[in-house]
Amino acid sequence: MDPKTGLNWGNTAWMLAATALVLLMTPGLAFFYGGMVRSKNVLAILMQNFVCMGIVSVLWVLDLFSLAFGTDKLGGFIGSASTFVGMHHGADMWGSGDGVPTTVIATFQITFAIITAALITGAVADRLKFAPFVVFVTAWSICVYAPIAHWVWGGGWLAQHHVEDFAGGTVVHINAGVAGIALTLVLGKRIGWPKERMRPHNVPFVLLGAGLLWFGWIGFNAGSELAADPVAGWALINSVVATAAAMLGWLVVEKIRDGHSTTLGAASGLVAGLVAITPACGFITPIGAIGLGVVAGALCALAVGLKFKARVDDSLDVFAVHVVGGIVGALSIGIIGDATIGGNNGLFNGGGFTQLGRQALGVGSVIVYDFIVTLVIALVIDKTMGLRVSRDVELEGLDINLHAESAYDTVGSSGSGESHASVHLPAATSEKVST
Repeated sequence: MDPKTGLNWGNTAWMLAATALVLLMTPGLAFFYGGMVRSKNVLAILMQNFVCMGIVSVLWVLDLFSLAFGTDKLGGFIGSASTFVGMHHGADMWGSGDGVPTTVIATFQITFAIITAALITGAVADRLKFAPFVVFVTAWSICVYAPIAHWVWGGGWLAQHHVEDFAGGTVVHINAGVAGIALTLVLGKRIGWPKERMRPHNVPFVLLGAGLLWFGWIGFNAGSELAADPVAGWALINSVVATAAAMLGWLVVEKIRDGHSTTLGAASGLVAGLVAITPACGFITPIGAIGLGVVAGALCALAVGLKFKARVDDSLDVFAVHVVGGIVGALSIGIIGDATIGGNNGLFNGGGFTQLGRQALGVGSVIVYDFIVTLVIALVIDKTMGLRVSRDVELEGLDINLHAESAYDTVGSSGSGESHASVHLPAATSEKVST
């Protein structure tokens, strides 16, 4: 600790590293999603993920950070719009009591806001226009992400009711998953779904993306302590063992239900475990984390079938993994939370139903607010700009029509190796202009 400035060198170095780790998660997510879509749409989903990095980063400095983490306004609904703006004048030099500069904390939080918006894209893959999506991310980040982040992490009304969320079960995963479902309801089903089996075009991409997500998630969870201390260590080990247990739980369900375990199931189970442990990683023991992982992996695997019963085309199972996993993880704090690790005791540790009720309040309020506001945003954009591509574009593919590119070169009879984009006219040239 620097006695003159209050800067903690160790904590600051750790948060710099954690920020880099979490930023890598969005490219990892892009590969995870990209491998699961059909080859004609892989660049479109990658582009949607990457553009979130651009939009949210700029918005964050322009004042999303202040709205999320500034002084309470409107009874804890939103933060003030002045905290970040004053930083370059020397105000609010330290972002936490652990001697980490506000600039570092703010940048760390940028990465959370980015991946939350990017997660939504999995629910609406294969049919979403690009320009309206840019508008959607902008409006959604301001109207949904910033308020909910303030409620839980910025000292807002849910924080005042002692709702616990260590690294983003409500703020990130339930938030993104519910938004994805609302957006899906406006867009409608993909052409041919559910009769047509829309298989992943590149499962190795999926596994690569899952591995990058797990790697980056170490910063996501352990970094959320904002210090290099014992609680960060608990978050670290819990993030590893819960993820491993969830992967195994998903594979067991697959084996029993389908007669075989799949690599896609392993990747999906891994992510389900990461989602579930995220809110609880700093509040439970490693044994509890293993139990949580098994339960989350099994329940998320079973939840995949719900979209067929509900006839909701959640393309890449964002609801099953992120909403179900996020709910399981958030509620687990009220059941197996251990005050010797952090937070309050849950039901099984003598805390009664108090914390479980608080967690249910957090989950319910995020779901209701998120769904309603996202639905309104999506309907307005759909009526004014149109969210969905034309039938011809959807059938031929988003890559060539929206971005004039193809992920994979096709070699013609001349052997020239020209890319698909250079030798083929898109199905709807006007669509390129309007999207």
